[in-house]
Amino acid sequence: MGVAERSMGLGLRALNSLAGTDAVDRLGLREPAQRLVSRSARGSLKAAGSARRTFSAVAKLGGPRRPGEARSRGEFDLTPTDEQLLLRDAFRDFGRDELRPRAQDADAACAAPRALLDQAAGLGLTTLGVPEALGGVVSERSAVTTVLVAEALAHGDMGLAAAILAPAGVATALGLWGDADQQATYLPPFVSDDVPTAALAMLEPRPLFDPVALQTRARRRAGGGFVLDGVKALVPSAVDAELLLVAASLEGRGPALFLVEAGEPGVTAEPEPAMGVRAAATGRLVLAGVRLPERALLAGADPAVYLECVRRARLAWCALAVGCGQAVLDHVTVYVNERRAFGEPISHRQAVAFAVADMAVELEGMRLLTWRAAALADQGRPFDHATALARRSCATRGMAIGNQGVQLLGGHGYVKEYPQERWFRDLRACGVMEGGLLV
Repeated sequence: MGVAERSMGLGLRALNSLAGTDAVDRLGLREPAQRLVSRSARGSLKAAGSARRTFSAVAKLGGPRRPGEARSRGEFDLTPTDEQLLLRDAFRDFGRDELRPRAQDADAACAAPRALLDQAAGLGLTTLGVPEALGGVVSERSAVTTVLVAEALAHGDMGLAAAILAPAGVATALGLWGDADQQATYLPPFVSDDVPTAALAMLEPRPLFDPVALQTRARRRAGGGFVLDGVKALVPSAVDAELLLVAASLEGRGPALFLVEAGEPGVTAEPEPAMGVRAAATGRLVLAGVRLPERALLAGADPAVYLECVRRARLAWCALAVGCGQAVLDHVTVYVNERRAFGEPISHRQAVAFAVADMAVELEGMRLLTWRAAALADQGRPFDHATALARRSCATRGMAIGNQGVQLLGGHGYVKEYPQERWFRDLRACGVMEGGLLV
């Protein structure tokens, strides 16, 4: 069996099982599930590697299409819907079966296998943030759904999850804030069989980075359009990216978002491996006199849109931290029950049992804070305070969970034979990364 055939067979397992359940018909989800399976089948056969593409509008839109606000249940209830649980379980199976077995090699190579990225693209992740009228699979804002999917994938591996989710973030941004021309030009590939490699480039290579005090500059040029200059750091899949959503300070306006095609003159990228999430193939993006047309500016440089983008990016990293933290807890729980010392499992030691219990309590707090912020975003309500709480909790407690995971395994936690040292490195990303992803 060839690599492509094996990739296709294994990659369809989770979503085929999802589409074959009676619950899909009971919930009226047959059509969305079949669309996801169909995209998975076609995407699995795509050849490895992507040539630089040219984006062009395939049709004229009378106006931009937006996903609707999520329906409020009228009470404080963060319980996922049956549809969301089905998707979460399907992607968790994919993370377990496909991501985790490849995680160690991908971390060492500082890159995700091309076949795996193609297989993941075929699962339809980029359609979760695209309005249904433009080929997406949801009719409402889907930050909660994306958070659940991100958490499920990160349970398999956080670095690979970041690489897989980066294109979906750009598609979500276009769905939320793109005008009619931008949506007509850039969204069709994200709902096609050949999803482009894309990412949000926000972080810059300097200490104490502030996302609203950018050193990447955009200036207007005579005759219309813009010129961008600056450097971005730790951009997922930067070297292979075909489309980038770049944060830059527009003269006279402040922080803004620009759509930059990687083939534009003056755009270069080089690998920039970090301590963690190495499988995301993070790279440094250099913008040297990059000329952009007027249509490259997203949302007219609306400051409210930019701040919302920052918050949604932070929630994406929170979701990854929750998923990775759950992986740590699950692994540690099994380990302390099986590891014996002085004739009994080490979990019988009170200090060990209390440490594992503390990890579980902190993890549940991280999860609920992240879900709450995402739910507020979906309902069109202010979520800046909720996002700040989630970010703070996931950055500090996520790091503590990773550290405790290494500690409880002792010497085994410090070697690459066990995944705890990789998870410890990955969890640090939540406190330092900006951009890259979006929910």
